[in-house]
Amino acid sequence: MVFHRGRMLARYLLLSAMLALILFLSSYWLPQGRARDCENSWHPCLSFYHQTPEPSLVPEEWAGPSTAPPLIQECPGQSFQAQRLLLYLRSSLGANDDVLLEPYLQSWEQLIKFMESLGTIISFFSQRVRDKVAVIQELSLKHSREAHGKPPGLQTPASSGLQSRAYHSVRSMVEAELKAGVVDFSRRTQSGCRTLLRLHRSLLWLKLMLAGLAEGPDADGRYKTPGELSREAYMVALAPHHPWVLRQAAELVFLALPDRQFFLRLVCVRSEQEATPILHTLIHALTLVHTHTQRILDKHNMLELP
Repeated sequence: MVFHRGRMLARYLLLSAMLALILFLSSYWLPQGRARDCENSWHPCLSFYHQTPEPSLVPEEWAGPSTAPPLIQECPGQSFQAQRLLLYLRSSLGANDDVLLEPYLQSWEQLIKFMESLGTIISFFSQRVRDKVAVIQELSLKHSREAHGKPPGLQTPASSGLQSRAYHSVRSMVEAELKAGVVDFSRRTQSGCRTLLRLHRSLLWLKLMLAGLAEGPDADGRYKTPGELSREAYMVALAPHHPWVLRQAAELVFLALPDRQFFLRLVCVRSEQEATPILHTLIHALTLVHTHTQRILDKHNMLELP
């Protein structure tokens, strides 16, 4: 018994050490904007876009399959809401295959809540996503002040929406940063494009994980665990871009993920059969947003920014 407890303690100490090392290393990978008070500065606040998207205004391609998408209900008592995620994903799809940044980042607010629902270990990765969202917001404000010659004091959360600036959409941000010369293809720089690319890869990871959850059992009637699905998605979307130490730490994180029933409760269903159409609807939305972003980044050779 003592030996078993010693092994468990050693395992948790190793996990803590690995996560601490990741936190140290990650500070070098992404320039971090300083988070200020939400009441005084717009950029660190994720809830900056509170308008409810209008479903009737979304493009026709959101119709998806021939059958109407299932009604996703508000799930009481939890922060993550699949219904809100779907609405913001839909409203982020702009004209001419563009992606609007406000609802796109609002979609990430829901995805962050989804990740944080999975436990304290996953919250480390969700904080990295929060930091990336804050970087894009801060760069947008900086561009606005430089473009209009307004001092920072004239900016308020209510008056600094993305709609009036070059960071209104993914395409406009890419074009503005290329014109300003802030995107470097040979070394790491603080740019919205580079930060968006990191979010883009994480979006693929979450999409692939949900796609795995929507799959049926194997020939033996066994469903893959969320940890197995997360590992498979990670190997495709994120592992090729991560150093060895991060990949090893990710393995420990996957072991700590809750079971499938927990994931079902997050979308307010009681069975695999009820979850499948809801998951397929979310996956369809995520795929469209990811595909449109991919095309824009690929057009400007930004899929491998350092």
